[in-house]
Amino acid sequence: MFGKLFGRDAERPVADPHALPVPRRQKNGTYPLRALGDTRVLALVEAADAGDWEAVKEALAPFDLGRDHAVLGQLADLDGVQDWIGRAVEEDKEHRATALLISGARHISWGWEARTSALAVNVTQEQWRVFHERLEIAEEQLLEAAELRPDWVTPWRRLLTSGRGMSLGPAVNETRRDAALRRDPLDLETHIEWVSQLQPRWSGEPGQALAFAREAFAGAPDGHRLGCVVAMAHIEEWVESDNRDCLQDPRIRTELREAAERSILHHSYERRLGWQGDYNIFAMALSLAGSSKASNVFRELDGVFTEWPWTFMADPQKAYARFRKAF
Repeated sequence: MFGKLFGRDAERPVADPHALPVPRRQKNGTYPLRALGDTRVLALVEAADAGDWEAVKEALAPFDLGRDHAVLGQLADLDGVQDWIGRAVEEDKEHRATALLISGARHISWGWEARTSALAVNVTQEQWRVFHERLEIAEEQLLEAAELRPDWVTPWRRLLTSGRGMSLGPAVNETRRDAALRRDPLDLETHIEWVSQLQPRWSGEPGQALAFAREAFAGAPDGHRLGCVVAMAHIEEWVESDNRDCLQDPRIRTELREAAERSILHHSYERRLGWQGDYNIFAMALSLAGSSKASNVFRELDGVFTEWPWTFMADPQKAYARFRKAF
């Protein structure tokens, strides 16, 4: 099954030349997805980890960082990037927009690392100070990147995250959302970010996020990954609720099953780089809803685990393994 997962199925005449080798699985049969399962992304991550800007630029050649959220996310979450990317911003005028994008995205992740995932009342004044300091840098850099490359969608999606963290308010964040969606009306990551924005913990109203997700997916073609926004909206409802069984409703099961069948399980769905993240979103949502359709999703994943969205649980990979075994 893993061969099929990375394009090495016997029925396919050409093997995927960029697929990473299968890593050793844990005892529960699962393993985290590394570098999106792609040798080119691994080369990019290794270059960034070494602080080698020239090698990073070379490794970026196959990708469109202005639209590829998954690849940008690999750099944004990599500790140490903040130590050298500033030099690239200042010294490489030709690739300044790319350096600004990477630095801005990294400063947002780095800011949240300082804040931690604790409730606001439990975040210290020093943590708040560092958090806002890093987000302010991110804001400045991402806005400049967006100005330099007006066709890019990734700066606007990241600015939604920093705008939420800095409590810039609905008017600013709606403008940023609209800027992203003008560039790609079906951009999944922007929709998922807005689903988070609409949660009560961020001053949204109950039901807003789910209504937004349903309307967005209704306008998407069959086989589009935007179906994940419906699954994510239900996961967010579960996060907000005090009832751990709140998704155990036949109507929710039906909606999630139909969304999966019209998106990731549809024959038109394109398994592009990072597709395992889409499947993990549905795996979690369907599992929480108690839907037997979760077995189809876990079967296709064949043990491949992505941190998001399981990070909402205390021990993400163990939760994944537990649900996988149950279905």
